[in-house]
Amino acid sequence: MDLRRVKNEEKLVLCRKYYHAGFFILPFLWLVNFVWFFNEAFRKPLYTEQSQIRSYVIRSMVGTILWLAVIITWVVIFQLNRADWGITGENLSFLIPTGRK
Repeated sequence: MDLRRVKNEEKLVLCRKYYHAGFFILPFLWLVNFVWFFNEAFRKPLYTEQSQIRSYVIRSMVGTILWLAVIITWVVIFQLNRADWGITGENLSFLIPTGRK
C-alpha cells in the first residue's frame, strides 16, 4: 500500500490497528508499524493526526525492543540450561541435540 495515496485519517486508523494487533503476541506487527509509519510520524509536515501516529510509532518501537529483549533472554537461558533441566528441558525441546547429558 502506498501511504501517499491514503488520507491522514485512514493512516491513523491503520497505524492504530497495527499497534493494537501487536498485543496479541504478534510483536512483528509493531516492527512493521514502526518502519512503515516512521516517515509519517517524524519527517512529514505537521498535520492533525500526526501526533497520535507519532505516539503509536514510538510505542511500537518500545514494544518491539522489549519483546526482542525477552526473546533473546529466553533463548540464551534455555540454551545454557537445557541439559541441566533434565526431562523438563527435553520436553521443551523440539529437537534434542546430542552431546552433553
